Amino acid sequence: MDPKLSQPYVDKDEHRTVPDRDNKVSVDVRYVHGGFKDTNSKFSFYFPEKYQGRFFEFTYPTVSVEDAQPQNVVFAALNNAYVVSTNNDGGLPGAGELGGYRTDAASAKFSRVVAAQVYADSSRPRGYIYGPSGGAYQTIGAMENTDGVWDGGVPIVPGTPNSIPSNMTSELLALRVLRDQLPRIADAMEPGGSGDPYAGLNADQRAALREVTRLGFPLRGWWDYAGLDGGAFFQVGGGVRAVDATYADDFWSKPGYAGSDPSVRAARVQADATVSAVVGSPASGLTLAQVPAGDLTYADLIVTSGAAAGKTLSILSAKGNDVTFVRGSDNAVTAEIRPGDHVRLDNSWTVALEYYPRYQLPSPDMYGWNQYRDASGKPLYPQRPTLAGTIFTKATAGSISTGKFHGKMIILGSVLDAEAYGWSADWYRQRVQADRGSKTSDNYRIWYMDNAGHTGPPTTASLDHLVSYGGELNQALLDLDAWVTDGTPPPASTDYHIDADTQVQLARTATQRHGIQPLVTLNVTKLGDKGITPAVTANAAQGQQVTLTAHAQAPSGVGKITKVEWDFDSTGNFSETSKVDKPAGDLTVTTTHTFTKPGTYFAVTRVTAQRNGDQNTPYTLIQNLARVRIVVK
Repeated sequence: MDPKLSQPYVDKDEHRTVPDRDNKVSVDVRYVHGGFKDTNSKFSFYFPEKYQGRFFEFTYPTVSVEDAQPQNVVFAALNNAYVVSTNNDGGLPGAGELGGYRTDAASAKFSRVVAAQVYADSSRPRGYIYGPSGGAYQTIGAMENTDGVWDGGVPIVPGTPNSIPSNMTSELLALRVLRDQLPRIADAMEPGGSGDPYAGLNADQRAALREVTRLGFPLRGWWDYAGLDGGAFFQVGGGVRAVDATYADDFWSKPGYAGSDPSVRAARVQADATVSAVVGSPASGLTLAQVPAGDLTYADLIVTSGAAAGKTLSILSAKGNDVTFVRGSDNAVTAEIRPGDHVRLDNSWTVALEYYPRYQLPSPDMYGWNQYRDASGKPLYPQRPTLAGTIFTKATAGSISTGKFHGKMIILGSVLDAEAYGWSADWYRQRVQADRGSKTSDNYRIWYMDNAGHTGPPTTASLDHLVSYGGELNQALLDLDAWVTDGTPPPASTDYHIDADTQVQLARTATQRHGIQPLVTLNVTKLGDKGITPAVTANAAQGQQVTLTAHAQAPSGVGKITKVEWDFDSTGNFSETSKVDKPAGDLTVTTTHTFTKPGTYFAVTRVTAQRNGDQNTPYTLIQNLARVRIVVK
């Protein structure tokens, strides 16, 4: 029993109808709301009429409201499970001592008391916790630091204990140094590209790309170069200053740091400017009389005159003479700025933090950082007195992960994860393996998804490159319960290896790869071609028909292909569907398309598999995609 969460109360007990995100399905539930006396910790429970003795609990560190996401309630109710949802003691890591896993655990335990009354059933409900990113930290912390609260968990796209802020800042380094080269790098990794992202780069650019790749950024992830911004850097950048206040000064003044390199010093911006106008109400940015050259992403804007003198804001971006503040900027400060006020623009901290991974070496088992060690294992660069990553991780999860967990676990990783790099899930697998040895598979699985990113579901604009891991999560929760309830083992862990550049490389065939994601290949030929082997790229004349052939295959026994969709111009809008009369584990589909305008097109096929071949369910849908390049002249 948590001594500070020992007095639960209920203040609402009512019936509700909950629609899912698209309003296509709704469920009726009994909604019970409450909290814990003398704390900020609150919970919501959702009890469906049909019940099979289990509950699902989503967790995420910055969720500050206890009401569950509708799609989570609908999925659970349709599968005869109730939902536990909490506010994580206020939702800000470190802001409440009862965050991490403590509020989640106390709420899960009390839910069993309420469930016994709702269902007039005294048997113990089985419980499963899950969450992505920071929620993965919390899920792992929950399973490692409690016993008997949850029967299993699904951490999704976890980081390592040292990922924050290094993953974010390394991305910013690459975005700055490689900015003009990123379109060519992205094209090199597309179907029909050169396959060599380093071609044409100068020494500094090659070094930056190699550094961020070896830390784990996926090379194919540069397709989204225009949308990348360091992820949640703006949320944690200030935290680094709090725990390592002298870092920037040391970076620019002491030997051994990159701040002494002429190319790095050339990137530093320190300049004064005058405010010409305030943009927006409340202010979202400023128009300045002059903006210095250089990268001002996340730079400091220090007000040096007027009512806001002495206050500092962070710049999200600069375009022309306009600068935009990061979201969440203090409106009380921005409201005091007036035309004619003077400001100072300074990116010293941001540029310094781009190199922070070099000075934050964790233990060698977190192998993405071993590029910063010499042959004997000693650091190549000076090391900071504190590992900031462990501070942030502990504030999020409540502990630092060890690999020693209770219950059963299926961990989900994404190969194209540009925030929690794919090898992070493998790092945790190695911790589990070290603890359990030959018995690892008795309670643990790791499933990787290709062509899936860090967040989900993807936006329409990114659907030409990414699929959602939501269906994989649905299936993992159901497989976990079958594992716990009757000992039915879930599908085998994904077969993969980590290459010399710290990239996750999946086995090439469905039979070898395992996991639960279908594989799909796409080839293109011009109509009428003879003796030409289908390929991932083709040239076609304007108005000439091309033939696209998709071959999809699910790993043995884990699902059937239920849907094949087509996006011919890489917009993310899959406007055409090939009819699947009989779902099967191995399926080949052919379609044709005519491109009426010249240009370079990337045609995409997206396939969906479902465990039982159900073509109507909105859940447990496991997707993958493939692309080809078509040059129309």
